[in-house]
Amino acid sequence: MNVLVINCGSSSLKYQLINSDSEEVLAKGLCERIGIDGRLVYQKTGLDKEITEAPMPTHKQAIQMVLDALVNPKTGAVASLDEIDAVGHRVVHGGEKFASSTVLTDDVLQTIEACNDLAPLHNPANLIGINACKELMPNTPMVGVFDTAFHQTMPKKAYLYGLPYEYYEKYGVRRYGFHGTSHSFVSKKAAEFLGMDLNNSKIIVAHLGNGASISAVLNGKCVDTSMGLTPLEGLVMGTRSGDVDPSILEFIAEKENLTLPEVMDVLNKKSGVQGMSGVSSDFRDLEDAYNAGNERAIDACEVFAYRVAKYIGSYVAAMNGVDAIAFTAGIGENTSFIREKIIAYLGYLGITLDKEANKVRGEERIISTPDSKTIAVVIPTNEELAICRETVALVS
Repeated sequence: MNVLVINCGSSSLKYQLINSDSEEVLAKGLCERIGIDGRLVYQKTGLDKEITEAPMPTHKQAIQMVLDALVNPKTGAVASLDEIDAVGHRVVHGGEKFASSTVLTDDVLQTIEACNDLAPLHNPANLIGINACKELMPNTPMVGVFDTAFHQTMPKKAYLYGLPYEYYEKYGVRRYGFHGTSHSFVSKKAAEFLGMDLNNSKIIVAHLGNGASISAVLNGKCVDTSMGLTPLEGLVMGTRSGDVDPSILEFIAEKENLTLPEVMDVLNKKSGVQGMSGVSSDFRDLEDAYNAGNERAIDACEVFAYRVAKYIGSYVAAMNGVDAIAFTAGIGENTSFIREKIIAYLGYLGITLDKEANKVRGEERIISTPDSKTIAVVIPTNEELAICRETVALVS
């Protein structure tokens, strides 16, 4: 079965065509600057990238360009669209309605639209991509895979906020968590790689990228995660502040004469390690500045590692122990000095870092010593493959 995986943003669209039998990526790429001037990047596996500058006034035109590239007689990955058996769509927010992936019927799409208030930047864009695909491929089954679904197994004690209960009843104000597709994939892959029984395991997944979150996975089910109602809560991230005293919003608004939306823009887009360091949100740049002795970059890296270690400690308490800690995503997979800093806080878990093994980038590897009581491991995430697998499970 060939599955087209679509991850649609407000002005961009990432895609992969995957053969589900071999799990081989047949082609991949992205559309950028949708609604502005348009740019398609397309690469059939084994060939060079092709870049096409062309107008993409809407997502429909962008997806049409993707489909045209996939069936191009010279470099296309399939002979016709009939060879695409299903489309799997990433959907950011499913609220409490979706605890698993689902086939995208008209009723389901209406329910997703009802969650738009919870993810106003993401869900409308996801829906635009879905509707464009349905129009262009009306006979191809579509599946929605939700960022929030994996976290729907959290108990109330983990997802309720200390607010008037009516806000939860009326508006759904609660912890939802994000990166769920990655947390699900990595926890399963870690158990498989380590030879553990997933149904009798305690795994902490540290998804550390420009957006970063941690989850506690007990016996294969999420029992807590660091992101909340929105992706702003939790760890210090690339440009997001993570946890702050809520009174800071009022304080900054008064001092800087800012509106609430303007303060939220600061917390989401101008904070995190970028705001702290004044250097970058990219840890490759931060590592260079750190090594050059830039004090603010050093502080930003130390704060990031410390916050991760604190969350890991809290999730050890939540599960009353831990068997393995899995590092994933851009920083988790590739930035060895940050992993070293985090693990330095975890001696109480009986973890000793294998410094030679920790030099790994982007491949599965145990980075703790054989005598460590808790295993530290790097597990590359693959959200597109996870979406493909979920799609196949529902339509085959």
